[in-house]
Amino acid sequence: MLGFTRIESKDWLNVWESHMIGAVRKSLLSDIIKNVQAISAKQVGRIVLGVSCVWLGGLGISLAQPAGPKGPVPVSVIEAQPTNIPNVLEITAQAEGAKETEVRSRVNGILLKRLYDEGSPVQAGQPLFQIDPEPFNITLEEAQARAKQTAREAARLKLLFSKQAVSRKEFDDATSLNEIAQATLKTAQLNLTWTTVTAPVSGISGRSLRSEGNLISNTGDAGLLTSIYQINPIWVRFGLSSSDTAQLPGGRLDPKQNTSVELLLSNGRIYPEKGKLNFQSIFIDAKLGTQQMRAEFPNPNNEILPGQFLRIRVTTGMQENVFLVPQAAVVQSERGFTVWTVGPEGKVVPTPIKVGKWAGKNWIVLSGLKAGDRVVTDQLIKIRPGTVVKPTVVPLSEASPGAAPSSGQKNAATQKDAR
Repeated sequence: MLGFTRIESKDWLNVWESHMIGAVRKSLLSDIIKNVQAISAKQVGRIVLGVSCVWLGGLGISLAQPAGPKGPVPVSVIEAQPTNIPNVLEITAQAEGAKETEVRSRVNGILLKRLYDEGSPVQAGQPLFQIDPEPFNITLEEAQARAKQTAREAARLKLLFSKQAVSRKEFDDATSLNEIAQATLKTAQLNLTWTTVTAPVSGISGRSLRSEGNLISNTGDAGLLTSIYQINPIWVRFGLSSSDTAQLPGGRLDPKQNTSVELLLSNGRIYPEKGKLNFQSIFIDAKLGTQQMRAEFPNPNNEILPGQFLRIRVTTGMQENVFLVPQAAVVQSERGFTVWTVGPEGKVVPTPIKVGKWAGKNWIVLSGLKAGDRVVTDQLIKIRPGTVVKPTVVPLSEASPGAAPSSGQKNAATQKDAR
């Protein structure tokens, strides 16, 4: 024997695997040591500095040098003065015809023809639909024959009664039968006339609700053929919610006050014709939660159509002792509305305010300001509480029209200045 130890195949594989794993570990460790040795001291310093900056930044510590002292910030201000302005409400409204008349059939029959153009103006008495007249012609002829017969019989018995040849009862019965026959004849004539359905009023016709060949009934919705709308003048219906009425003196629209209404069209243009209120409900609609109103406007050119949605502007009463502040001067945040006012020693102070609605480019300030307060209108992004400013008083009409920064923009600006 050569002295070799016999190794089973399974044990040999285990030995080979352990040798290979050891060799790989040594190789990886050698590569790591070489890479670490290759890093210079300068590079190590940069790495340590970067890690330190990240750590300090996470703690909210800034490495930037503090800014040096600056001079007063030049700003424009307006002097707040109380004023009285009209109460103006803008509400969504919908137009409707001053009169919306249903056109219905008064007789039963088959609809033969529509005699008008849908959506066109129609005049009172103009034929709109034709119902089959033949059954009514036959009924009329029967009524005419019956009426002639009873008329002859009544005349004959009248002559006999004058000669005392018949009884009073026979004469009265003949007379009654003749009167019934004559009434039946008039009914037949009227029904034949009603087979031609005419417009009851003048106006703008609606679409036809029945097609040719339909069986028309004079009861229920089956007799409704179309509608006619009178749109000059036009009515505009709207509702005032509790938030709308809360802005009015006394919490309601007083019909005794001088109230004007005007329409805003969908393109933003003001409708040239002035309107007036012609209806004011005395209760709140249980379904809509609003007080229903209606205004009337001249509509000579048919510019406003029934069903059209519009904006209506209602001007009534006065708001007393309020202030006008440019929109650019008002900062809105989750805490509400705020303006910057110039306090003692020329330092700005945040002043909370309560605002109403817009009046042109200005906010209506209901409370929070007093007469003579100087409100900053520009450079809002550069000032903080206590910032010293150099104010220049400008008229309200010349105040900056720019948009006021939001609270998010303001915070971002603060961080930028700190850096």
